[in-house]
Amino acid sequence: MSDIPACPLCAMENTYPDGDNYVCADCGHEWPIAASVHAGDAALVVRDVNGNVLNSGDTVTVIKDLKVKGASIALKQGTLIRNIRLVDGDDEHIEGSSDKIKGLVLKVCFLRKA
Repeated sequence: MSDIPACPLCAMENTYPDGDNYVCADCGHEWPIAASVHAGDAALVVRDVNGNVLNSGDTVTVIKDLKVKGASIALKQGTLIRNIRLVDGDDEHIEGSSDKIKGLVLKVCFLRKA
């Protein structure tokens, strides 16, 4: 098996290096070789709406009233979500629980670090 990655757009393995880029022969997509090398090294960083880094175990505050699917009540602005968990491979969502609703998955664009 070669070290050349599959195309990120079409997932076909018919790719080849061309100068500083990889090229997909099937869809014609080009992407830099350097980005492929460093993509696995980059650690996932989850940030709140203000740009603060979130870690597992942090407490966050809801910045806007949110309707919750499957629940009859909404999360009100200012609700605290304690002891959050980061979702593996996803920098846009966290898991947590409020006092009234358990098992929430929330987008970080509606949260700020408390």
